[in-house]
Amino acid sequence: MTDDDRTEYGEKNEHPHEDQQESRSAQDSGPGQECGERPQPRPERAPRTLAVPDLSLVVLIGATGSGKSTFAARHFRPTEVLSSDFCRGLVSDDENDQSASGDAFDVLHFIAGKRLAAGRLTVVDATNVQSEARTQLVRLAREHDVLPVAIVLDMPEQVCAARNAARADRAGLPRRVIQRHQRELRRSLRHLEREGFRKVHVLRGPEEVAAAEVVTERRFNDLRHLTGPFDIIGDIHGCRSELETLLGMLGYSLVRDALGRPVDAAHPEGRTAVFVGDLVDRGPDSPGVLRLVMGMVGAGHALCVPGNHENKLGRYLKGRKVQHTHGLAETIEQLDKEDAAFRTEVGEFIRGLVSHYVLDGGDLVVCHAGLPEKYHGRTSGRVRSFALYGDTTGETDEFGLPVRYPWAEDYRGRAAVVYGHTPTPRANWLNNTLCLDTGCVFGGAMTALRWPERELVDVPAERVWYEPTKPLLTEAPGGADGRPLDLKDVTGRRIVETRYMGRLAVKEENAAAALEVMSRFAIDPRLLPYLPPTMAPCATSSEEGYLEHPAEAFAGYRADGVREVVCEEKHMGSRAVALVCRDETVAGERFGVPKGVSGALYTRTGRPFFDDPEATESLLRRVRDCAEEAGLWDELETDWLLLDAELMPWSLKATGLLRKQYAAVGAASGAAFPGVLGALDAAAARGVEVAPLLGRQRDRAADAAAFTEAYRRYCWRVGATAADAGAPQEPGGGAGLGELDGVRLAPFQILAVRGRSLAGLAHTEQLALLDRLIAAEGAVAARDGGTAGGATDRPGLLATTRRILVDTGDETSVAAGVAWWQELTADGGEGMVVKPVQALIRQADGRLVQPGVKCRGREYLRIIYGPEYTRPENLRRLRVRHLGHKRSLALREYALGLEALDRMADGEPLWRVHEAVFAVLALESEPVDPRL
Repeated sequence: MTDDDRTEYGEKNEHPHEDQQESRSAQDSGPGQECGERPQPRPERAPRTLAVPDLSLVVLIGATGSGKSTFAARHFRPTEVLSSDFCRGLVSDDENDQSASGDAFDVLHFIAGKRLAAGRLTVVDATNVQSEARTQLVRLAREHDVLPVAIVLDMPEQVCAARNAARADRAGLPRRVIQRHQRELRRSLRHLEREGFRKVHVLRGPEEVAAAEVVTERRFNDLRHLTGPFDIIGDIHGCRSELETLLGMLGYSLVRDALGRPVDAAHPEGRTAVFVGDLVDRGPDSPGVLRLVMGMVGAGHALCVPGNHENKLGRYLKGRKVQHTHGLAETIEQLDKEDAAFRTEVGEFIRGLVSHYVLDGGDLVVCHAGLPEKYHGRTSGRVRSFALYGDTTGETDEFGLPVRYPWAEDYRGRAAVVYGHTPTPRANWLNNTLCLDTGCVFGGAMTALRWPERELVDVPAERVWYEPTKPLLTEAPGGADGRPLDLKDVTGRRIVETRYMGRLAVKEENAAAALEVMSRFAIDPRLLPYLPPTMAPCATSSEEGYLEHPAEAFAGYRADGVREVVCEEKHMGSRAVALVCRDETVAGERFGVPKGVSGALYTRTGRPFFDDPEATESLLRRVRDCAEEAGLWDELETDWLLLDAELMPWSLKATGLLRKQYAAVGAASGAAFPGVLGALDAAAARGVEVAPLLGRQRDRAADAAAFTEAYRRYCWRVGATAADAGAPQEPGGGAGLGELDGVRLAPFQILAVRGRSLAGLAHTEQLALLDRLIAAEGAVAARDGGTAGGATDRPGLLATTRRILVDTGDETSVAAGVAWWQELTADGGEGMVVKPVQALIRQADGRLVQPGVKCRGREYLRIIYGPEYTRPENLRRLRVRHLGHKRSLALREYALGLEALDRMADGEPLWRVHEAVFAVLALESEPVDPRL
């Protein structure tokens, strides 16, 4: 087996900076200090600085009484230190019970493993003078891909004995125990690095220990403090000319030497280039690529991680035996034309490369062949091997090349992983990973990713520089949609990271309830990128006869520091989300749906509004044509729109609710009260004193009539039976859903377009765009002959959302807002929604302000709270409303909805978008008063 083969399958890492983290011994053994001899007196030394990587397993080594616990308490946090004595006490109630040592170390190793898995610095406080004990700890560090560090406290025997004698629990410790520890320690000192410790610090005598200072150092791969922006460039393979062109497209200015060769490139806006490796081999000018990249890295204008081809070239330059295959022979021939100084510089550059970088606060990982989340920020030969080569199944394909395990299909990490190594025809996001190797040297393209914009930029190859061993894949791994949805993505207790409210929890029982709805009733998840949040009502009003009143809504926003709000008419319909694609081709290419589908129309629980797909397509066709007429496709630079809207009439979706609940109450009152009132009137005519009872029953009958009138306002016939789209109908009236006569859609927000979330756009701008969409319907209807939305003498499909702006700090403006609401509700309107004009508003303490509160009309609330809710005694009871949970739920669902939109706009895979969408539905099953 050649050296090249051994490295492919995970040979011990030789990288001097990353795996060893500047590994060196600090034993300071001088003359007269051979193994087993007592240290000789020496002059006082300067204070020692002990460098410890911020993620490592620190093993304290020293005889009993050497001061390890005191040293640990002085230099490390209490939570970082695991003491064998303490663990012995945990399992036996006696820290000196040596018979419990086996169980104690089992506990210690278990806790240490959990801490290392969580990425926590861990210190083991035990004697650790025996090689067997240290071997277990080194193995534990390797299992978690962290560096083991040894700190040795080599104290004279007399010092250890004196310290033990001063402790009541150690006063009787035999001197031979200390002597045995000392002998074992001296035998170990020369072999600690060979055992696997990457750093060894030896402190001799109390003076050195007292003068020592422990300093944690950042791992070489930890560049989270660098936030970019970055331009990440895929595999180059000696294609210098294409690299120069790509850098120019990205906005970099090249710097050339006296011979005209590019030796640096800088961006005027301070962007940083990041190279994913494989700079060399196969292409026409590997030295030219190296000269440019090394110059950019040296000047601080770029970062670079090694590829497997650099790794192999580095071993060749060190004199190792490697096979001159896969383009290395061409690189060697090209380098032979360079001077020795350049070749030496190349070797040093390659040796200094770090396997991967964690950037931008941990949101971005760059490596050559990809990296699972468990390896991010870790340091070991295994991590470096995976970053260089990926993971193989042990098989070879028909071309004799190793079959690689598709790690990206299982990736679920928060950080985006950008890599190269495996050439594909085009770059596609797959589960928050992106392969940038688009086969430039094979005649494909050289591709870069702008971060954080997530914009791809590429230049075509000038020619085929090297014939590939096998054809490029016909499709990038996983395709445009990434891996299929997985049940594990949504079941159990879930934590969803959001950009606006941090980590949000979903309870297991709520996830189970959402799964029932999503799996049985929801539309195709590819067409379900968003679910709207619930909306909290305004604070309870103290106005006579009112449960909700605009004054409380305005006062609430004024208290949150929001001056300008928009009051939008609340349509009495059903919340609807419309995904409208410009044509079927866009729907198929972007969302992966079959032919004949151009979008979706669904409820706030993800169910389709219409059972008839043609009814959905007719509605989408009208909206699509109006967007074309209004010029929105071109203005918004998109080929699809995601709209938040209300679909009317209410009876279109709520027929069952109306028939079984509201209509039943109206019918019962209509049957009961005439007889009751007739009997009481007859009794009064006979002179019976029933006036108080008669008055109460007349009031009740009036309330019942008002209740019936309230819900009937929101019901009318649709389809072929809609003789008059505005005529009320009794619940259960036939509705031909194959036709849209009488159906009204009132869009009030454009949520997202291709590549952008518009949730942060001011509501006034949103409504202005939608006004144009609605205004265009007249021209579209005239062109279509009045189809798909009603004849030209009846209302069209699209309905305007009326609104008024209110300054919450101006009493006159507030009064005008109240008057507008009163007029709206007096005419039978449901009420209004009050929203800050500017979206995504935060309070002074950083918390999100409610995106909107609903203020419902007095008569509409009769439907919700019952016919007699306005009676004083009932209002007093109903005013005790606990709104805190509802408001919290509204904000959490809002943050999850924003996260889903952002993930979709960023081009993240379906499972990532669906994770946030599913969480919204899960939160809907939290217990809350349904009347709020």
